[in-house]
Amino acid sequence: MRPANIITAIADVLAGVAISGYFLNETFDSVTLESILPVICLCLAAAGLYGGGVVFNDVFDAKLDAVERPERPIPSGTISIAQAIVLGAYLLLVGILGAFSVGHLTGAPGWLAIAITIAALVYNKWGKHHPIWGPVNMGLCRGFNLLLGISIIPAALTQYWWMGIIPVIYIAAITNISRGEVHGGNTRSLKISALGYAVVYVAMIILAIHQERLWRALPFILLFMFMINSPLMKAMKEPSGPNIGKAVKGGILALIAMNAAWVAAFAQMPFAMAVLLLLPVSLGLGKLFSIT
Repeated sequence: MRPANIITAIADVLAGVAISGYFLNETFDSVTLESILPVICLCLAAAGLYGGGVVFNDVFDAKLDAVERPERPIPSGTISIAQAIVLGAYLLLVGILGAFSVGHLTGAPGWLAIAITIAALVYNKWGKHHPIWGPVNMGLCRGFNLLLGISIIPAALTQYWWMGIIPVIYIAAITNISRGEVHGGNTRSLKISALGYAVVYVAMIILAIHQERLWRALPFILLFMFMINSPLMKAMKEPSGPNIGKAVKGGILALIAMNAAWVAAFAQMPFAMAVLLLLPVSLGLGKLFSIT
């Protein structure tokens, strides 16, 4: 289920909620159970959708993992394929129902959850094997996840739908890097991903300026840049499998810093700090469970 990664998916939703303006005039003192319950439901939805997606990733990769990663749960015999399918289906169902429970006449959160489910399954079965569509397909899962948070206010989707493109670019860059995780990569491919990274953090800076909150968001943006570029530079110098793996892990965990930056740009600073506090949680889980 990749618990450390699930935390980053929850951070995506929290960033989307902030972008929607849901907490624009809220403080920690003014938050009520009634106002926070839809946010909790969307976080639960994100956890189920991400967890279910990666479980099915292991299901579809079971034969390949038996050769390349025999320590994984299915090839090691810890869990059977049938059990994994039941678990994955249950998690995806929880994700979809959690999204539909956020009561809008449009049903936008629920339909986005279905879109995430389809995108994840298509990637697991077919997308990952395509050199160009694969990274974009994986990026769509995260892009829809950000929009899932924004959909807490359906009208905000009309205004901010295009922001879903930013995580698509970012995750496509990470997915491109991850192709060399087992056998090593090449510098040219890593440079392409570095360009994608640059597009993302330049876009973040421009949007923070547009929101007139650059100085609030800048510390989070700088942390994000450090977390993704430090391991990437090492991988460029020596594109070995272990270095590629560290670059991928750094990119995934850095999503929390990215999302904290979005919250700082669109909501109050305490909410951004709360999202950033998810980082040590994710790091701790990353030591106990596999991230990639």
